[in-house]
Parts: sequence; C-alpha cells; structure tokens
Amino acid sequence: MQNNIDKLRPIENLIIDMDGVLYRGDEAIPGLKEFFAFLRGRPVDFILATNNSTRTARQYVDKLARMGVEVAPSEILTSAQATAIYLETLAPPGTKVYVIGEEGLEAAVRERGYIISRDGAEFVVVGMDRGFTYDKLKVATLLIRGGARFIGSNPDKTLPTEAGFIPGAGAMLAALEASTGVAPTIVGKPERTIFELALAKLGGSREDTAVIGDRLDTDILGGYNAGLTTILVLSGATTRQGVDSASIKPDLVFEDIQHLYKVWRQL
Repeated sequence: MQNNIDKLRPIENLIIDMDGVLYRGDEAIPGLKEFFAFLRGRPVDFILATNNSTRTARQYVDKLARMGVEVAPSEILTSAQATAIYLETLAPPGTKVYVIGEEGLEAAVRERGYIISRDGAEFVVVGMDRGFTYDKLKVATLLIRGGARFIGSNPDKTLPTEAGFIPGAGAMLAALEASTGVAPTIVGKPERTIFELALAKLGGSREDTAVIGDRLDTDILGGYNAGLTTILVLSGATTRQGVDSASIKPDLVFEDIQHLYKVWRQL
C-alpha cells in the first residue's frame, strides 16, 4: 500500500491508541520519547484513547512517566471512563452495577456515583479482567438472564504484551454471550462514543483530526466510521499481510511511531 503522506499536512489533532502503538506491555516502542517531543514541538494536540479499561488515567500517566514521557490525565481517555460516561445516559447515580474488570473500570464507575454490587444490579459492565473466574461468569450470567443490561467496555479479543498476545476483554464478553445468548452493547472502539468524546476534549474537527492505532477492527474501523483520517502502525496487532487482505483500508500505514514522525517532520 502506497502512502499519500500529504494526508498528514492538515492534521492538528490526534486520537492515539496506546497498547501496541506506544508500548507492548511494559516495553516502550522504539522512538517513543522522540515521537512525543515531535508532537509537543509542532504542536499537535492529542488524546491517548485506549480500549484497555484495566488502568485509571493516573496509572497511565505514571506508566508513561516510567518510559520517559510526560502527559496529563486530561490527555487520556480510557474505555472505562467512556463506559461510565455512557452509563450516565442510561441510569442515575446510585444505580447498582455489577463490574467484571480491574481497577480502571471499577474506579470509573464509582467516580460517576454508581454502586458496585452483585445483588440486584441493573447493569453488568465487563472489561478485561485478569482475575476472571467461574463465579464471576455465573453471577453475571444470572443477572443478564434476569434482565440486567449487558455493556462491554471494548471488544478486543487479545492484548499485545512483550510476552505475546494474551486474552482481552473480548474473551470475557464472548464467554458471557455464550452463556446468556445476549450480545453486549460496546462503548469503546470501534463504536462512535469514545471517538466523539475524544473529539470533544480536543476541540478539533474531523478534517484536522487523525486516529493512530494498531488494530484494523477497532482503531481503523472506528476512525473510518467517525470520518477521521486513519493511520495504522504495524507494531502491534496487525501485519502487512493483514492490511493487504482487509476490507477497510487505513489512509496511511507506518512500521511504527518512529517511522511516522520521521516522515511527518519532513513535511
């Protein structure tokens, strides 16, 4: 696929994925610090919008700081935060919610005033959970079968780490869908909710905003559906062969963020 790098010229805002784009697990992608120095210097505003719901915004700030990059909590938007904001459109604070997920998702739900409970919950909210058990599956199954609404923070079946691909939130969602016959409502990428929230935070337009991601089925599809320029990096979940065979094509493809900023700075 031949890049038309002129598509970078109008870009003043970025919605940037993190896992597989900025790092794999605790391993920084080459050129990470230089990439952010380039963005700050140009300047290009950005929101780090991740489908990973396991961490809080502050924890992502701390993680990037350990890699030598300083960002503000306001520059981060997680699928956990987006899910809690979405809940506000459905039910008032004080409503009971059963959460399958880690600290990031639980904290986001609590911060919006919801009560996390397995008894009488009106919503079942599911993200990646490395403590996923049969008991959690059973409780959520009974609640959904009893009428609770089923919401997924994101559909990613896997998560790229330095050790390889591990099960993501989509694996937990699939187990629940199999046991209930109910498909979840997805809030994170590729759905529009998280992109609209990121655009609002940036104050940008669709014409001057691009998405950078490593997944065709979430980052690129979501950016395409939101009417944004789409930039794929091959440092995470997608191979060059995957791009060639995909039905949705990104506007631009780079090996990684180092390759991207080295090309961009020449414009």
